[in-house]
Amino acid sequence: MSNVSKEPRVSRPVRMKDIARDLGVSAVTVSKALRDAPDIGREMKRLVRQRCKELNFHANLAARSLVTSKTFSVGLVVPDLLHSFFAEIAMGVARKLHPRGYTLVLSNSQEDPALEKREVERLLARSVDGILLASAQPPRGLTMFREIQARNVPLVLLDRRFPRLKCDFIGADNQELGRMATAHLIAGGCRHVAHVACLQISTGPPRLEGYRAALAGSGFPVSPELVVETENNGVGGYCAMQRLLQLRPIPDGVFCFSDNVAAGALKAILEAGLNVPDDVALIGAGNLLYSDFLRVPLSTVDLRCASIGEQAAGLLLERMRGECAVPARTVLMPLTLLVRESSRRAGNHS
Repeated sequence: MSNVSKEPRVSRPVRMKDIARDLGVSAVTVSKALRDAPDIGREMKRLVRQRCKELNFHANLAARSLVTSKTFSVGLVVPDLLHSFFAEIAMGVARKLHPRGYTLVLSNSQEDPALEKREVERLLARSVDGILLASAQPPRGLTMFREIQARNVPLVLLDRRFPRLKCDFIGADNQELGRMATAHLIAGGCRHVAHVACLQISTGPPRLEGYRAALAGSGFPVSPELVVETENNGVGGYCAMQRLLQLRPIPDGVFCFSDNVAAGALKAILEAGLNVPDDVALIGAGNLLYSDFLRVPLSTVDLRCASIGEQAAGLLLERMRGECAVPARTVLMPLTLLVRESSRRAGNHS
């Protein structure tokens, strides 16, 4: 390797081949080092970045795109960027992609399948190199995904799974999540366990199946009146819980589709003058940032959302680099039951 001077040797703007010449390597090696390619060693990446900093060199993205036929941009489409669950996923994605030279293009579908389709079309028009998608499409709506795949754009689904679609997926076993949350309430002495469901979202039906399985496994009847469908937000949880409180007897335990829904349900229970958890035990899902700071800290099932984002980005990077030849991969994150005051009854500490 040649000696590295501390000043540019030319008066014109510094180019990638100048960096390569100074370090005694090829321009391809410099380009791959800047993109954090796995076949370039850590020390070489350090030297390249150090020399770029010394010469105040910034890669010309337009030129790089012309050479590689890539835009080094990735689209991330989520249902709600204000929802801390998806915000944490986005942070995990960015943590993985940004050091490797990729720009993250964020889109918010607002849980609207038609808007989501338009956002995906815009991403495709921008020629993104890959798409990460937590989809708002109905469980059987596969048309949009087929269109993405027809364009040969790598796609990774996160959180929301479509079993009939052959595509990389990372998220949770939602049936097991529903079973785990419901079994926890039963173990705490609840005998009339309700479920506030969000069946319009692909993760909703399997969570309902897990709820039913836990009841059946414990010898309890599955009463249709104890299942109330709503939207995935606090207002939906509040209204659904008000309906459940009209039942006689009222439910003594409620498994909510998400922490968002559970926060609304908690408000309704407390407004009714009832105690959580002694009158009604409550559990959500997602382990959102605020869940431990509610008036009654919320029990939940942790889905490790930041890790979902980081690992989903890793799967997509492998697809975009052509490093993975298997047809489709499914990665299910470990589920962790977090017991807080909303369901911690005497004798139930697990």
